[in-house]
Amino acid sequence: MTRSVQALAYARPSALESTGSGRLLGLETAGGLTPRGAEAHPRFFSGFLASPQVAARGLLAVADVAAARYHQRIRPGSLDPVVTGNGDRLRFESFSGCGGVYARLDVLDEGLGGAGTGHGTTNVDVNDPLREALSRMTGDDPLHLRVGPDEMAVSTLAGSVVEKKVPLPDRWLRGFAEAQVASARFDLRAELTGAEAVRFLRSLPRTQTRGRGPLWIAQSGRTLRPTTRPGAGAVCLPGPDRLIALERVLRYATGLRVYGPVPDGTAAASAWEVTLPGMRLTLTLSPDPARGFSGEGGVLEALATEEAEQDAELVAVLLAWEPRIDPADLAAQAGLTADRVRAALIRLGTAGRVGYDVADAAYFHRELPYDADRAERHNPRLVSARRLVAEGAVELDGESAAVASGDRRYRVRESDGVLSCTCQWWADYRGRRGPCKHALAVRMVRRGVVVATRAAAGVAP
Repeated sequence: MTRSVQALAYARPSALESTGSGRLLGLETAGGLTPRGAEAHPRFFSGFLASPQVAARGLLAVADVAAARYHQRIRPGSLDPVVTGNGDRLRFESFSGCGGVYARLDVLDEGLGGAGTGHGTTNVDVNDPLREALSRMTGDDPLHLRVGPDEMAVSTLAGSVVEKKVPLPDRWLRGFAEAQVASARFDLRAELTGAEAVRFLRSLPRTQTRGRGPLWIAQSGRTLRPTTRPGAGAVCLPGPDRLIALERVLRYATGLRVYGPVPDGTAAASAWEVTLPGMRLTLTLSPDPARGFSGEGGVLEALATEEAEQDAELVAVLLAWEPRIDPADLAAQAGLTADRVRAALIRLGTAGRVGYDVADAAYFHRELPYDADRAERHNPRLVSARRLVAEGAVELDGESAAVASGDRRYRVRESDGVLSCTCQWWADYRGRRGPCKHALAVRMVRRGVVVATRAAAGVAP
């Protein structure tokens, strides 16, 4: 697995401090992007929270996911959560170390006490002492949240920088994009009141029984009923123990919403949103605990087109840190069709520049502070498909094509816009995890994508 090191530099450690008027939760920021460009320590928010205890527990839940590995629970680690200011809310995001759980806490306008936020994206320091302090927090004392350094701290930064070097897997970055693509296909499938949500979540098994396949959940009156079969309206719950982070906020839950795709009998991703006073905490689960989002292949079609690359550059200029992105409005501004805008948004998602909010059924703008080309450069199927195109391995023959790969030739056929292949990948997944490298190469050739040299395909000479 390809990994790199992300250096996060903070002016000082984040801390929870007692003051004469309550408590001060100071979250320090690392380098990030804002409308003014790159900043070493952007400042997004300063004000009193409407629900201090809820915010503290929600932030802990996001940090729990960042520190967790739900599959092969080894090599524990933690990546500081990403925070985005969208003007009317703060979004705290993290991914599990195994790449199979995406967490997001949305602190909405009413949760921020009506105070506006800045715009931009960065990492925030959530260290072990802060986690312990937040865990011990009780009572209803006012809580003042500051995201970013204050003016006094800025003037006394010399010699006080705290630096963390975090191993960052490429599959973790690809997971952000794949989770977004999966979520965009979700619909609301079930909804519970706060009391029913607590009762249901606490009744779930802690582990998934081996050999029985995924657990499915269906609405039954005012509650949810576990089942082993994916009936109409059912939602897949692969690895119920991966919802454990929600326990941090259950006592404050006002409801539960469950999102998923139309069931087709196979394991699928799903999103579990606990509604809270002024906030939402959402966990999105990959289709299998042993399978992270990074290999789902939902972004490959968009990455494989030169048109989407050019469209993405145009659409990126029009983004303005909106909490809700309307593809129709973007299409009108850019002079593109809605489908081309959606493909451009998927491509921007691979660079961490947009996310998807199932509650709003809308994309939102953020800018992850990482190398924007890594998700595409290290996607094995895309790299292999570009190599096949560069080597002239694709021969078109009407609605079918032959692809020479190694010492074998594979037949790729198209039916109703869907490509199938005679390779083992297609036999195993039948398109459920995106196109195989052979089908992707055929799609690229049909669209006129040109990979002129082996170097352009990412292949060693």
